[in-house]
Amino acid sequence: MLTVAIALLILLSILLLIIEILILPGIMIAGVGGFLLMALAIFLTYKNYGSAAGHYILLSSIAFFIVAFIYSLRSKTWNRLALHSEIKGKVNMLEEDKIAIGDKGVTISKLAPMGKVKVNNTIVEAKSLGIYIAENTKVEVLKVNESNIIVKPLNN
Repeated sequence: MLTVAIALLILLSILLLIIEILILPGIMIAGVGGFLLMALAIFLTYKNYGSAAGHYILLSSIAFFIVAFIYSLRSKTWNRLALHSEIKGKVNMLEEDKIAIGDKGVTISKLAPMGKVKVNNTIVEAKSLGIYIAENTKVEVLKVNESNIIVKPLNN
């Protein structure tokens, strides 16, 4: 009966260690539990069956853990659990030749320092030079980036 209990302790400890490494890394509850169960099983083996059996169980437990860990990494189980979808969206990019440096527009929302601006009948994300620009203020384009523009208010 003790032999079965030691074998179950070793199997449970290896399962907990693999769970700690592959599924719950950093939480440490499963890892500490697995380590303690492994230590208990090896201690019981040394105490009840002597040092030769204890050495045998210690080395075979380490070997079994290594084989189980390698098998769990190679098995297709993890492919079934893994997320395989891709993100195909991208940031709204400005179309070339619609907005150029020097174009004039009007703010649709306040720029503090980011907001919306309408330039050449196109509404785009705009950024001011760190200043607050109120809504419905005429602005001039200073720079055109890939996804937004930099503007300054026009002096009337």
